[in-house]
Amino acid sequence: MQTIDNYNFAGKKAIVRVDFNVPLNEEGKITDDTRIRGALPTLKKVLADGGALIIMSHMGKPKGKVNAKFSLSQIVEAVSEKLGVTVQFAPDCAKAADAAAALQPGEVLLLENLRFYPEEEGKPVGIDKEDPAYADAKKAMKESQKEFAKTLASYADCYINDAFGTAHRRHASTAVIADYFNEDSKMLGYLMEKEVQAVDNILKDIKRPFTAIMGGSKVSTKIGIIENLMDKVDNLILCGGMTYTFAKAQGGQIGNSIVEDDKLELALNIMEQAKAKGVNLVLGVDCVAADDFSNDANTQVVSAMAIPEGWEGLDAGPETQKLFAAAIEGAKTILWNGPAGVFEFDNFTAGSRAIAEAIGKATAEGAFSLIGGGDSVACINKFGMADQVSYISTGGGALLEAIEGKVLPGVAAIKGE
Repeated sequence: MQTIDNYNFAGKKAIVRVDFNVPLNEEGKITDDTRIRGALPTLKKVLADGGALIIMSHMGKPKGKVNAKFSLSQIVEAVSEKLGVTVQFAPDCAKAADAAAALQPGEVLLLENLRFYPEEEGKPVGIDKEDPAYADAKKAMKESQKEFAKTLASYADCYINDAFGTAHRRHASTAVIADYFNEDSKMLGYLMEKEVQAVDNILKDIKRPFTAIMGGSKVSTKIGIIENLMDKVDNLILCGGMTYTFAKAQGGQIGNSIVEDDKLELALNIMEQAKAKGVNLVLGVDCVAADDFSNDANTQVVSAMAIPEGWEGLDAGPETQKLFAAAIEGAKTILWNGPAGVFEFDNFTAGSRAIAEAIGKATAEGAFSLIGGGDSVACINKFGMADQVSYISTGGGALLEAIEGKVLPGVAAIKGE
């Protein structure tokens, strides 16, 4: 497989798929440029070698239609500033052949939002899945998607995918385009390489003990990951809103706490699986309950199995925090996805903070720690602890699917898997 370090971009045009789906305020100004900064090493490598750069990305969900709200023209100035090069802009990503052909070494062209074309995602627009004509429409769209990808590929000599956040989608720019480059002319960018290595560290190069922390509100959204991890981890901490489904499944009283009543049997099955496989499953024993879903609610610490009527669990309690820390400290491989409570409210951050601090301590003692998923990353950043963990993933859905054991089309297209 070709690598970005081994490729000489001198005199070449490189088309790079990045994830510049950055948040904008009402004035169209970027409020968090993390994703742009993350792609800079790859982009600067091409320029430093003497290559020309064509950057492509999506923004938002315009659903195959032009929408000024999602125009990448809004970020041209910011990208120019970060790269230290005046970035040209192509207002139509599928009609940029002349602009691409005119690019000289050291120059940069940013294409307009790929998702202004339905061909990018490859989904028929304006037809319901239940419609008998949908199958034919989907087939036709797949052919159109190939043509769209072929057009994008025609702009450049080589292709780099550095957008891990979209690697789990077989879109024109993330996977299909790779078919139009030989194996020596397509590669992963630095960000993608780091993401893939981080996942491999978690799934293939495990140093034990291995502790995984799965949080969030619903067990149903994490079941695939939990089941895949069950054969790999030594300790599995389940926290957050899903805790109350487990408590109710065991006959506990959970008051007004969030619960998936149709997943009670599933929760019991997970507990049985853990027992059968010798996994130390750690569930909360107490919680911080509130009489309202707000930061200013009245609170009390109660047993996770005995939450009073009218109250709901919003954070892990002090005894639970100790159990979590004990399962994390001493671990050599750590994965964290999902908070332990409603961390957005300052009064309900203690559980998530306890997890973060325990991970930081274990990392300082030599553990490899991977933080992934938007909420967990937001937690670490809120606590100012990003520099105390090994790796923070940029890909929410992509990371989860990789951990679930699924093949990521954006990676497979480069590796030839």
